[in-house]
Amino acid sequence: MDNPEIRPARLEDFDELLELYHHLSSDDHAADPEHRKCTFERILAHPGLTILVGVQNGKLVATLTLVVIPNLTRGCAPYSLIENVVTRTEFRGLGIGAKLIEAAQELAWQAGCYKIMLMSGAQNAKAHAFYECAGFQRSKTGFELRRSEYPSRKPE
Repeated sequence: MDNPEIRPARLEDFDELLELYHHLSSDDHAADPEHRKCTFERILAHPGLTILVGVQNGKLVATLTLVVIPNLTRGCAPYSLIENVVTRTEFRGLGIGAKLIEAAQELAWQAGCYKIMLMSGAQNAKAHAFYECAGFQRSKTGFELRRSEYPSRKPE
């Protein structure tokens, strides 16, 4: 198998990216198509926010989102957050996700980040092992607060 291309997402990746996110959460709450497209365009233009994709033989097979966040502590060194990590089911275990994590780490360090954070589902042992192999440590306890309903928003 060829080495995957790792690169930032582009506007023309939109449809394949949505299909790829289905491998992350098949029961995800979908917004209307116009709102999703506008949101994707806002993400691509947002400073400090990068969707990285892994492309194998011309097909999007993996992705993650990296957010670099300005910070007033730690000498004003930013920190980063990785979210929405997913590899197509049939491409898991081939090292593509690891290459994405390495690329995200490189971008975060280039931005001067002092740490990279991510959360993983509490029961997802395979993902936990993957992140530990990538150098992440279980160092904190994560908490989240979710809305009971999604807000109704129209594209801006």
